[in-house]
Amino acid sequence: MMLNTRLISGLWRLRPAVYTVRTMSSSPPDGYSYETLAVTVPRESVFHVEINRPDKYNAMNKAFWREIGLCFEKLADDKDCRAIVLSGSGKIFTAGIDLADLTEIAGVVMGDDDLARKSRTLRKVIESYQQSFTSLEKCPKPVIAAVHSACVGGGVDLICSADIRYCTNDAWFQIKEVEVGLAADVGTLQRLPKIIGNESLVRELSFSARKMFSSEAFKCGLVSRIFVDKESLLTAALDMASVIASKSPVAVQTTKMALIHARDHSVQEGLDYVGNMNMLMLQSEDVRIAAMAQMSKGETKATFAKL
Repeated sequence: MMLNTRLISGLWRLRPAVYTVRTMSSSPPDGYSYETLAVTVPRESVFHVEINRPDKYNAMNKAFWREIGLCFEKLADDKDCRAIVLSGSGKIFTAGIDLADLTEIAGVVMGDDDLARKSRTLRKVIESYQQSFTSLEKCPKPVIAAVHSACVGGGVDLICSADIRYCTNDAWFQIKEVEVGLAADVGTLQRLPKIIGNESLVRELSFSARKMFSSEAFKCGLVSRIFVDKESLLTAALDMASVIASKSPVAVQTTKMALIHARDHSVQEGLDYVGNMNMLMLQSEDVRIAAMAQMSKGETKATFAKL
């Protein structure tokens, strides 16, 4: 949408906001200490969330399922955060669900309660896991998943909730649930078809549990970029997060919400939704700041207040 001179002149009279920036640090910011996650702020307004169970191949235990939801709910409301990189520590991204958790679930199934009560218990567990990963999608800040080596089972569910996916040459992906006797139930079967747009491939991967390697993941659209190693992967992910963080948070977060809404609705419903959003957001001072920076031809850097 182009802005005319009269509109820009009017916007220029708006008072600019005063704001502060959280100091970049390799230590956890206040309120972000977790048992299974390591959270840092390596770049201005960029948070790095790392799955941090390297001795267990980043397997997803009960603490992880709880903490990943709490972390992204907190990031959603953190005004210092504008973009997020999600990665895994150690040798692989994640081995998926911790088998100890499956043993506990099996205990419920084999218990003495009647079918209705056991089913209610299992439904609550499944729902809580679903909500934990949906927290990435509900977080208005863009999430970049940086995958190295293995991304198994729940790992695929997790990255399907991210906005952007990068990986290393040695990365591979596996929808493994059928091999442990269950159907994937925390997002892969719902989100992956819409990500790659190939129902045949989704069903092949889901029914067979075969591995999909980085070249195929790139070809089908699961990932948008491939890197030679983990170091270059993380550097690129952080660079992109910094680019995103430099843009208007009003514009970026509205864009994410509009994209997610459009995915699940008709074109006209999506147009109505973003129209209703922008009749409010176009009144933001960010429009004036961005327009003046564009008109300066690089002489003025756009600096936006927290959101």
